[in-house]
Amino acid sequence: MRAMYYEAFEATPEIRTLPDPTPTPGGVVIKVEATGLCRSDWHGWMGHDPDIRLPHVPGHELAGRVVAVGRNVRRFREGERVTVPFVSGCGHCGECRSGNQQVCEEQFQPGFTHWGSFAELVAIDFADHNLVHLPDAIDYATAASLGCRFATSFRAVVDQARVTGGEWVAVHGCGGVGLSAIMIAAALGANPIAIDISAEKLDFARKMGAVAVINAREVADVAEAVREITGGGAHASVDALGSPVTCFNSIKNLRRRGRHVQVGLMLADHATPQIPMAQVIGHELEIYGSHGMQAWRYDAMLAMIESGKLAPQRLIGRHVSLEEAVPALTAMDKATDLGISVITRF
Repeated sequence: MRAMYYEAFEATPEIRTLPDPTPTPGGVVIKVEATGLCRSDWHGWMGHDPDIRLPHVPGHELAGRVVAVGRNVRRFREGERVTVPFVSGCGHCGECRSGNQQVCEEQFQPGFTHWGSFAELVAIDFADHNLVHLPDAIDYATAASLGCRFATSFRAVVDQARVTGGEWVAVHGCGGVGLSAIMIAAALGANPIAIDISAEKLDFARKMGAVAVINAREVADVAEAVREITGGGAHASVDALGSPVTCFNSIKNLRRRGRHVQVGLMLADHATPQIPMAQVIGHELEIYGSHGMQAWRYDAMLAMIESGKLAPQRLIGRHVSLEEAVPALTAMDKATDLGISVITRF
């Protein structure tokens, strides 16, 4: 198979021909038809993820067709269209048995714990617990864009933040995660506020459903600007970027008993951000993490997509080749592209 491959962190990846994977007894091999480029892949390439063992093939947002099936797999057959959450569960630990595969004690993450989907083929273990049947109405590129950013945002907004109609939702960062969160909050009848430093991204956020925008470069105090728009603070707030500044502002801009959800990764030098703990205590704020979404929970999200209430395909900015993905990955920390880049040519 052709795949993107690197032998050292921060070294420019190469396109190599590598051995085809084979399925484990409980796993499958998927022919990758589309796979998304995500900032998490950049973090992995930089060496920020301790699960990665070199040499490595990145990529964790994928959709494709099953081309080989292990002898113990019961729910999936060759030829079926599938996608998969970027966090896959083992199926037998306490968290998996409780339905929380997204925090499985022995989780499997293509592109991190194992070789990933920037390749023609990818092996996925524990298939019966983790694969998601893909409706014919949803194309591969759209399905690939769900795997990390959109699904994580869906869980963050719907399950963790418990957003309801009429509530104010502040979204800090208008990359793929943030734009997804804005679209989902708007579909629920909430009032999303988009916060970013790019006027272009803020304009795009309005098209995705933001009822108000804040350019963080143009205000003295982001949290105060949110309070002014909302008449007291956001009911829920999402840090979709992952920086000490956005994390702090997301908590600070909440009204009493508000809910903060941390989606943007806080790694390396950003791993221990300052938070306004006096406000957390005095205002009884709730602070949550959101780490992917369980395979069984995809049904609700897919139903909203099929009905037209959600349109994640609007967030796709570029279709790129495997070769074009190399510079796109290595420059992701400086990227100014609108929308998501998806590899569709291998």
